[in-house]
Amino acid sequence: MIATIVHVYVKPEHVEAFIVATKKNHESSIKEAGNLRFDILQDDKDPGKFVLYEAYETEQAVAAHKETAHYLEWRDLVAPWMVKPREGIKHKMLFPAKK
Repeated sequence: MIATIVHVYVKPEHVEAFIVATKKNHESSIKEAGNLRFDILQDDKDPGKFVLYEAYETEQAVAAHKETAHYLEWRDLVAPWMVKPREGIKHKMLFPAKK
Protein backbone atom coordinates (compact mmCIF):
# COMPACT_ATOMS: atom_id res chain seq x y z
CA MET A 1 0.00 0.00 0.00
CA ILE A 2 1.23 3.46 -0.90
CA ALA A 3 0.50 6.65 0.99
CA THR A 4 1.48 10.08 -0.28
CA ILE A 5 1.44 13.18 1.86
CA VAL A 6 1.19 16.32 -0.25
CA HIS A 7 1.97 19.74 1.23
CA VAL A 8 0.29 22.67 -0.50
CA TYR A 9 0.69 26.37 0.28
CA VAL A 10 -2.04 28.52 -1.31
CA LYS A 11 -2.06 32.28 -1.83
CA PRO A 12 -4.59 33.92 0.53
CA GLU A 13 -6.79 35.24 -2.26
CA HIS A 14 -7.22 31.72 -3.68
CA VAL A 15 -7.91 29.70 -0.52
CA GLU A 16 -11.69 29.42 -1.00
CA ALA A 17 -11.40 28.54 -4.70
CA PHE A 18 -8.72 25.96 -3.83
CA ILE A 19 -11.05 24.34 -1.30
CA VAL A 20 -13.87 24.12 -3.86
CA ALA A 21 -11.60 22.66 -6.56
CA THR A 22 -9.95 20.23 -4.15
CA LYS A 23 -13.30 19.00 -2.84
CA LYS A 24 -14.31 18.17 -6.42
CA ASN A 25 -11.05 16.26 -6.95
CA HIS A 26 -11.51 14.47 -3.61
CA GLU A 27 -15.07 13.37 -4.47
CA SER A 28 -13.93 11.75 -7.71
CA SER A 29 -10.70 10.33 -6.30
CA ILE A 30 -12.40 8.34 -3.53
CA LYS A 31 -14.40 6.50 -6.22
CA GLU A 32 -11.27 5.26 -8.03
CA ALA A 33 -10.35 1.59 -8.06
CA GLY A 34 -7.52 1.03 -5.60
CA ASN A 35 -8.15 4.19 -3.56
CA LEU A 36 -8.10 3.64 0.19
CA ARG A 37 -8.15 7.27 1.43
CA PHE A 38 -8.05 10.76 0.02
CA ASP A 39 -8.13 13.16 2.96
CA ILE A 40 -7.84 16.94 2.69
CA LEU A 41 -6.61 18.84 5.75
CA GLN A 42 -6.35 22.59 6.33
CA ASP A 43 -3.94 23.96 8.92
CA ASP A 44 -5.81 25.34 11.92
CA LYS A 45 -3.52 28.37 12.26
CA ASP A 46 -2.54 28.99 8.63
CA PRO A 47 -5.59 28.77 6.33
CA GLY A 48 -3.38 28.74 3.23
CA LYS A 49 -1.56 25.57 4.29
CA PHE A 50 -3.06 22.23 3.26
CA VAL A 51 -2.09 18.59 3.53
CA LEU A 52 -3.52 15.97 1.20
CA TYR A 53 -3.24 12.41 2.48
CA GLU A 54 -3.68 9.92 -0.34
CA ALA A 55 -3.56 6.15 0.09
CA TYR A 56 -3.75 3.61 -2.71
CA GLU A 57 -3.48 -0.16 -2.83
CA THR A 58 -0.74 -0.28 -5.51
CA GLU A 59 1.67 1.84 -7.53
CA GLN A 60 -0.54 1.09 -10.55
CA ALA A 61 -3.52 2.68 -8.77
CA VAL A 62 -1.40 5.75 -7.98
CA ALA A 63 -0.34 6.01 -11.63
CA ALA A 64 -3.94 5.58 -12.81
CA HIS A 65 -5.04 8.40 -10.49
CA LYS A 66 -2.54 10.75 -12.11
CA GLU A 67 -4.10 10.05 -15.52
CA THR A 68 -7.72 10.77 -14.53
CA ALA A 69 -9.51 13.76 -15.98
CA HIS A 70 -10.43 15.08 -12.53
CA TYR A 71 -6.83 15.01 -11.30
CA LEU A 72 -5.45 16.65 -14.46
CA GLU A 73 -8.12 19.35 -14.27
CA TRP A 74 -7.37 19.99 -10.58
CA ARG A 75 -3.59 20.02 -11.11
CA ASP A 76 -3.75 22.61 -13.88
CA LEU A 77 -6.41 24.75 -12.20
CA VAL A 78 -4.77 25.10 -8.78
CA ALA A 79 -1.09 25.34 -9.77
CA PRO A 80 -1.12 29.14 -10.27
CA TRP A 81 -2.84 29.60 -6.90
CA MET A 82 0.10 28.12 -4.99
CA VAL A 83 2.82 30.07 -3.22
CA LYS A 84 5.28 27.40 -4.35
CA PRO A 85 4.92 24.06 -6.15
CA ARG A 86 3.24 21.37 -4.07
CA GLU A 87 5.45 18.72 -2.51
CA GLY A 88 4.30 15.10 -2.48
CA ILE A 89 6.24 12.58 -0.43
CA LYS A 90 5.52 8.88 -0.90
CA HIS A 91 5.45 6.60 2.12
CA LYS A 92 5.25 2.85 2.51
CA MET A 93 2.20 2.04 4.60
CA LEU A 94 3.05 -0.30 7.46
CA PHE A 95 -0.17 -0.19 9.48
CA PRO A 96 -2.94 -0.88 9.01
CA ALA A 97 -1.53 -3.93 7.32
CA LYS A 98 -3.10 -5.27 4.16
CA LYS A 99 -5.52 -8.08 4.93
